[in-house]
Amino acid sequence: MKQLLCIVIGLGIIVFCSTTLLKAEEKWQGVDEAVVQKIAREHGHEASKSLIDTSEGDVQLFAFLIAGVVGGFGAGYYWRVLLEGKKKPGDGD
Repeated sequence: MKQLLCIVIGLGIIVFCSTTLLKAEEKWQGVDEAVVQKIAREHGHEASKSLIDTSEGDVQLFAFLIAGVVGGFGAGYYWRVLLEGKKKPGDGD
C-alpha cells in the first residue's frame, strides 16, 4: 500500500512539474541560442543548418524510439548481471 501511494504521489509530482516546464519554455532560451550561437557570432561564425533536421516531423520521436529499443534490449539481455551480479549459466568463470 505504501509503494502504491509513493508511486501515485511521484507521478503527480512529475505531471505537475512537466506542465509547469512546458509553460516555461516560452520564456527561456535553450543553451544553443543563449550560449553557443552568441559565442559563435562573437568569433565571426553564423549558425548553419543541421545535417539531420529533427525540429519537424517525427524524426526525433523515431530516434528516441530506436534508442529505447536498443537500451531495453541490452538491459533485458543482461538483466541478471545488471541487478543481481550473477553470471549466465555455463560461463564457467
